[in-house]
Amino acid sequence: MSLSHTRKVLAITAVLGVLISAEGTAGVDAIIKIDGSSTMYPITEAVAKKFEAAQKGAIKVTVAISGTGGGFMKFCGGEIDIVNASRPIQRKEMKACSKAGVKYVELPVAFDALTVVVNPGNTWSRTMTVAELKKMWEPAAQGKITKWNQVNPAWPDEKFKLYGAGRDSGTLDYFTLAIVGKEKSRRSDFTASADDNVLVQGVANNRNALGFFGFGYYMENQDRVTAVAVDDGRNGGVIPSVETVEDGTYQPLSRPIFIYVNMKAAEKPELQEFVAFYMKNASALVKGSQYFPLPPRAYAANMEFFKTKRLGTVFDGFLPVGLTIDDLLQREARFYEN
Repeated sequence: MSLSHTRKVLAITAVLGVLISAEGTAGVDAIIKIDGSSTMYPITEAVAKKFEAAQKGAIKVTVAISGTGGGFMKFCGGEIDIVNASRPIQRKEMKACSKAGVKYVELPVAFDALTVVVNPGNTWSRTMTVAELKKMWEPAAQGKITKWNQVNPAWPDEKFKLYGAGRDSGTLDYFTLAIVGKEKSRRSDFTASADDNVLVQGVANNRNALGFFGFGYYMENQDRVTAVAVDDGRNGGVIPSVETVEDGTYQPLSRPIFIYVNMKAAEKPELQEFVAFYMKNASALVKGSQYFPLPPRAYAANMEFFKTKRLGTVFDGFLPVGLTIDDLLQREARFYEN
């Protein structure tokens, strides 16, 4: 399934969920319920379809999109079995899960490269520093920094238009912390949408637009928008790619993405089978969804964590910025050893 088709599902997910509940599940022995991140959706949906086919319809897997924050609300409320997450679980969500008695295992699935994009007609800001992006997105910019030449004097005296992820999105949370330096600290006068089609169309149709979304969706639309090389002050301007994510040079917008599994729900054989199937097939399906797979040993470690019920999170409720794939694996190993 292509990402362009995937994002169309966003508009009808809620309706389908109601219909599934209303019509029942004739011929289905068990249901696995998943919700959360739109970034993670293509990967988990691909796994779900392959798993359902392998099970010959005996197990139904529903995958919905309510954003990482919305997904954790349902997860900690015991409404779903697995949450797709484009960031680690936060302290407030950890407390909500603890209060509700929801125990979970955290399984990193892939890496994403948040991609800053501009209109192809933009010839002046093909490379941007983190400081320039911060000047555009920080709270102090609201209503004041509205033109390109206010960010960089060499750029045009023209108003820019900003597009970003939905306000309940882990993608927005990560971008804000990585670029502005403080969680939730951003200007609010931008077009926000959980539907990446809206963001692509906005940037594609306006020479003065700038937006951001996951790498996979950029790859599907690179004929319509142009990726900006991000300069973090160490490596010059770096374009997101397989090479620059794997070698850790695309910073600070590379990030791990996850699933979290409710361990009470994981007592069900169908959920155990699904997680095992997910980890076995993750590498190929992550690649097929235009994201960056982890090394094989990471998926093997995930299965060990799941089987031995290694509960909790290696991030202690904090959102990390600047992690490389190796950093993530070392952090996971240390947590497991302890």
